[in-house]
Amino acid sequence: MTGHAHVVTSGEGRTVDLGVARMRVLADDAVTSAFSLTEFAGETAGPWTVPHLHHGFEESFFVLDGEFTFTVAGKPITATPGTYVLVPKDTAHTITAGPGGGRFLTLMVPGGLEKMFVELGELPPNAITDPTTRRQVSSRYDSVPV
Repeated sequence: MTGHAHVVTSGEGRTVDLGVARMRVLADDAVTSAFSLTEFAGETAGPWTVPHLHHGFEESFFVLDGEFTFTVAGKPITATPGTYVLVPKDTAHTITAGPGGGRFLTLMVPGGLEKMFVELGELPPNAITDPTTRRQVSSRYDSVPV
């Protein structure tokens, strides 16, 4: 990608409907070879994921709109716009949206996990929060339900 900008404007980027939220891919590991950057947005309150961890990468979140509770290693963190949360490797975490949902950016280093969400988006609505479905799909992407 040397010498070329990668630009995704408002309304662009691959979008995947996950039921409780939508994921928009801003940059994936095919573009960057080092990380993936996605935006998650939705209006649904409640769990947006099952409890899980990743052995091979770190995940960072930056809240843009709404209020979320990120439970990291069993400790709840209230996150409002402007809050940044880093989840280290091998650390269990969940994401729960407050009333009205919201929007956040997710940085995955190294990248590749966005492919799991694409696969989940091809399944019935809310597969991301179904423990059985999530376990079957996530086993291929270093996302381990706990």
